[in-house]
Amino acid sequence: MSQRFSSPQPNVPGRGVVASYRPAFWGLVLAIGLFAGLAAAALMELLYAIQHLAWSYHSGSFLHAVEQTTAGHRVAVLMIAGLLAAGGALALRRLRGFGGGEVSEALWLHDGRLPLRPSISRGVLSISVVALGASLGREAAPQLAGASFASRLCERFGIPRWQRRLLVACGAGAGMAAVYNVPLGGALFALEVLLGTLALPLVLPALATSLTATAVAWLALPISPVYRIPSYGVSGSQIAWAAIVGPLAGLAAIAWVRLVGRVHEIKLHRWGRAAAPIAVLTALGAVSIAYPQLLGNGQDTVLLAVTGGLGASLLAILLVLKPLATAACLGSGAPGGLFTPTLTFGVLFGGLLGDAWTQLWPGAPAGSYAIIGGAAVLAASMQGPLAATVLVLELAHHTDTLMVPILLAVTGATVVARLAGAPSIYSARLGRADRGGGGDGPDYGLLAGHEEIEQLARPSPLPDR
Repeated sequence: MSQRFSSPQPNVPGRGVVASYRPAFWGLVLAIGLFAGLAAAALMELLYAIQHLAWSYHSGSFLHAVEQTTAGHRVAVLMIAGLLAAGGALALRRLRGFGGGEVSEALWLHDGRLPLRPSISRGVLSISVVALGASLGREAAPQLAGASFASRLCERFGIPRWQRRLLVACGAGAGMAAVYNVPLGGALFALEVLLGTLALPLVLPALATSLTATAVAWLALPISPVYRIPSYGVSGSQIAWAAIVGPLAGLAAIAWVRLVGRVHEIKLHRWGRAAAPIAVLTALGAVSIAYPQLLGNGQDTVLLAVTGGLGASLLAILLVLKPLATAACLGSGAPGGLFTPTLTFGVLFGGLLGDAWTQLWPGAPAGSYAIIGGAAVLAASMQGPLAATVLVLELAHHTDTLMVPILLAVTGATVVARLAGAPSIYSARLGRADRGGGGDGPDYGLLAGHEEIEQLARPSPLPDR
């Protein structure tokens, strides 16, 4: 007979935290992590191969490779991206199954059901279009791969609904963790952003899935952080600036999220579905002749902003053009993510205001303000302050010295976004009809099965046997 264990500490309920899941569940966790890591590595290899063919990109930055091309080359490549997006969208309409094409839609509206074949196909199309220069994030593809594989396994083995939703969210977080080398950030993204809870029984599967996927992806992807930036010190000017700019970052995030929601409500019919991505991406190629920073997910732009490589005038121009380019790509129907474009918008916002602040209170590097602003806008846009903070820390390993101003700005931005009732960039993409409400705020009632997740978060000690 096993003895009952109890603890006065609320998050130590005994062996029930682990024993709530059967061994087969942990086998699924391992399998999902392995697949997510392999899929992320394969998708990134595909991205590099396409960039090599389209942009002669071998080493250095993607932006540098784009800058070496002619004006006609940029327009031609983006036109090809538009043709690919249009043709792929028409093909996916025949494959599309229950659960839609987004992880958030599947989790919040369809009990975590996501069809494997259409999702993998959409992921391949997404990573291909991004590689050709679409102003969208690359994380959507590995998220779809990990989540759809988890959904398929759960259907195959008859996993209960609450465990299916948990494993699908973990699969999405694992895909993100693997492609960006952010194991803790990926786990927090799955829990805080996708499931809306950080209960200990849910933390363990999310961590196990993300770390497995990240380690597997190391077989092909770099172990180093995505952003190599200098180590910045902290000063009173940064703390004061963070207190002032945090709420402003929240307002900027609200504007960005509402723009995402507006373009997602655009309904294209018949030939419009084919013509829109061709027209939008070709136009993006034309604009990139003057502003090549608009192409791709924005990773190189972030690095330039946080290292002081962009002047104030260019920061201001890109602050307007980059979100418009991303919104246009999204509205045209081109598939892709919003994580890095959102971070880019925040970094440009912080960099511009930080540059002005240094004129009033010199001393701190302008790049440090870009990091703080990027974290704040990302947190408010995702409605995930912890996930956003950890993701920024893992993406650039030398930002821990800025922890106090980052947290201050993140708190201010998130509070403003919450008080305004703003949705996240993920719930905004569902459209008002899908959210089930007439206002701009999120409808938390759409989280199907959420009460079961919350019930799991309160495990009881093991009964005597």
